[in-house]
Amino acid sequence: MLVEVKDTLTLMIQFGIFIVTLLGLVVSIAMAINQNKKK
Repeated sequence: MLVEVKDTLTLMIQFGIFIVTLLGLVVSIAMAINQNKKK
């Protein structure tokens, strides 16, 4: 089974975007919780 470099790069880029989106979501949720605790 030979996977093309282009396919591998596409998968890695999609996976990276997914992780960045997930991290952004977690950070925004954490910030919202912190703001609620301060009030």
